[in-house]
Amino acid sequence: MLLWRHGRTQWNDEDRFQGHLDIPLDDVGRAQARAAASVLAALDPVALVTSDLQRAADTAAFLAARTGLHVGVDVRFRETDGGTWQGRLGDELRAEDGEAFRAWRSGADVAAGGAETRSQLADRATAAIADSLPVVAPGGLLVVATHGGTARAVLGRLLDLPVDRWRILGGLANACWSVLEESHHGWRLVEHNAGSLPTRVVGDDR
Repeated sequence: MLLWRHGRTQWNDEDRFQGHLDIPLDDVGRAQARAAASVLAALDPVALVTSDLQRAADTAAFLAARTGLHVGVDVRFRETDGGTWQGRLGDELRAEDGEAFRAWRSGADVAAGGAETRSQLADRATAAIADSLPVVAPGGLLVVATHGGTARAVLGRLLDLPVDRWRILGGLANACWSVLEESHHGWRLVEHNAGSLPTRVVGDDR
């Protein structure tokens, strides 16, 4: 499974909390998504699903155009619902709701803007993955076009990390991805914040 963050938006560039607000890719984001799709097509994915928000859906569309894959849409792959924080700059939130925002940024499982916790985000996104995986045969690749917070929540949950340790996973840059594979030990992280094709690791312990 490959978790792919959407390309850049103007609000990403401004450090403005997007959450469930439907912000489009900017010109840089479209170029990022197009370039990433040309790389990911070489992995021959067999299934492609996306958040319904246009920044993710438009990112997925570039890969669909390269591969001919049908794009499944699932609202459960949306970014964190940021409640009252949505649309506001990071500096504004630090100044006006500093204690709650700092707690959330530190990895505490608190509701962003009074709306959704990291655990709740992980619950819905991993349920969506469980529903998407049955169409993928062993050895096949599922690509999920999603959002940075959603990707981190999925990684933390599937790697069985405590919520307050999810921050040890660095964020995904726009249009970059992480790769997970299932083994007899469970899920394992084989690539993180990547922008190139996975490379075989010699002497791996799998």
